[in-house]
Amino acid sequence: MSDARTPAQIEADIARRRQELAVTLDEIGVRVHPKTIMGDAKAKAASAVDRTAGRAYVSANRVVTNVRAQLVTEDGAPRMERIVPVALVVVGLVGLLTVSSARGGGRSGGRKGCKRRR
Repeated sequence: MSDARTPAQIEADIARRRQELAVTLDEIGVRVHPKTIMGDAKAKAASAVDRTAGRAYVSANRVVTNVRAQLVTEDGAPRMERIVPVALVVVGLVGLLTVSSARGGGRSGGRKGCKRRR
């Protein structure tokens, strides 16, 4: 069986395929262009940051909710038997940090700016 197409049909088919190839090459050119690649990378990075920030927010919110549940009753009243020990620990830590920084706290011995004698 032979192909019974006319020369005009063959030329039209070649022109159509040439146009399809040109469109495909244009699409490939856009995909591999450095600006497109950078844009895709930026979009992926932004998406990853958004997901990470969202997870961090959910985790932080969960922690705050859990801590609040430990320090406040369901009706919103403070649980003093739990708040007082926490407050004392915080005050103690602040006191220790204050005393530590008042003593010089660093290894330099508080001698910043002193010149050595020869």
